[in-house]
Amino acid sequence: MTLFPQHIIARKRDGHPLSAVEIAAFARGATDGSWADYQLSALLMAIWLRGMTPEETAVLTDAIIHSGVVADMSAVRRFKVDKHSTGGVGDKISLHLAPMVAVCGLAVPMISGRGLGHTGGTLDKLESIAGFRTGLTLAEFQAQVGKIGVALIGQTAELAPADRKLYALRDATATVECIPLICASIMGKKLSEGIDALVLDVKFGCGAFMRDKARARELAAALIAIGAAVRKPVRAVLTSMEQPLGRTVGNALEVVESIACLRGEGPADVMEVTFALGEQMLLMGGAAQSAPEARQKLEAGIASGAALAKFREIVATQGGDAQVVDDPTRLPQARVQAPFTSSEGGFVRSVDAMGIALAALRLGAGRARAEDKVDPAVGVSHLVKIGEKVAPGGTLCVIHASNDAHLAEVRTILESAILVGETPGVAAKLIEEIIVEKLKVES
Repeated sequence: MTLFPQHIIARKRDGHPLSAVEIAAFARGATDGSWADYQLSALLMAIWLRGMTPEETAVLTDAIIHSGVVADMSAVRRFKVDKHSTGGVGDKISLHLAPMVAVCGLAVPMISGRGLGHTGGTLDKLESIAGFRTGLTLAEFQAQVGKIGVALIGQTAELAPADRKLYALRDATATVECIPLICASIMGKKLSEGIDALVLDVKFGCGAFMRDKARARELAAALIAIGAAVRKPVRAVLTSMEQPLGRTVGNALEVVESIACLRGEGPADVMEVTFALGEQMLLMGGAAQSAPEARQKLEAGIASGAALAKFREIVATQGGDAQVVDDPTRLPQARVQAPFTSSEGGFVRSVDAMGIALAALRLGAGRARAEDKVDPAVGVSHLVKIGEKVAPGGTLCVIHASNDAHLAEVRTILESAILVGETPGVAAKLIEEIIVEKLKVES
């Protein structure tokens, strides 16, 4: 029987659950081009409006996984675990977390993405290092994980090709914030890596896709359920994204901060999230029997210099300028570095994550459209945190710009994003909870 796209679209439009055969046809159409973009977009909108059952979501995820090949990591004898973040402002954690976990004895095959909106993604940050290759072939990816235990790459043509098409259309059709589609996209990519387990950083707050905590928890539960359906252990750490992570927002600037983390000099909030995620990765992989033991091992990797050395090895192996690890000034530098100061003394009341992201986007650190180029040097650094004391004329952050053209506009954005008052603001709790398999709340 021929499955016409319009019939499948009409069934979902009218609120009917789709069969496995219909969902497979949708994924196949996205992969081989047999469905037109307008037909794919129509079904995406119907799904956004009508939703999907957990069973439909699991089937769609499986269809995306098998729209290409699944990486064969059987030759890698170590337990293979990855981490995924649902996105935030100043979220550079993958860069230093991957080598930290790798030196604890686990393999980390990590496929990341580029940023769209907000600021750059993990790939954009890595590509601010001269020569760094994120576009490894599947064979190169597998070989590198086997050789050094970790690789940080972009999605290859062979892995989950249906998602490449659907992801681009979701952004263009305002269907990004749909839990079934988010789940199928994330899990489709991650489970095609050949991993044994996955840890998720699910963010909520003004700088996250899921602004509401309850919606973030719903997303985490759905992602874990998909993992259970395909017998892959998945855990989720719910983290707040009300103010940016760390003191920098921008691509090369965040690489510098990640290197500082590997030297034991990272900002407290970045390290708090890093350790929370790393502990779960080590626990799932059997590299530690308790969270305190996992924390001790992660800290030891930093103290010994092993984690920094592993990052240097990643950069060198993927063709990058490894000297940046010891001399971060080799990274792109903005031509204009202008302090943004407070007109009055007092305490930092709030640092709006989305406001900071919009300032960085205006400078060129992110993409308003998929085809936009990212300027690796621009962004903000030396960013104040909620509750800190500020003197009159004190620096709230430093603007890194390619020229003076947008400085006035960026300053206006920052004036609304960073508020100073007589009493200190109270930062939101950073780690809200850890949700483990079977949706048991651990803390």
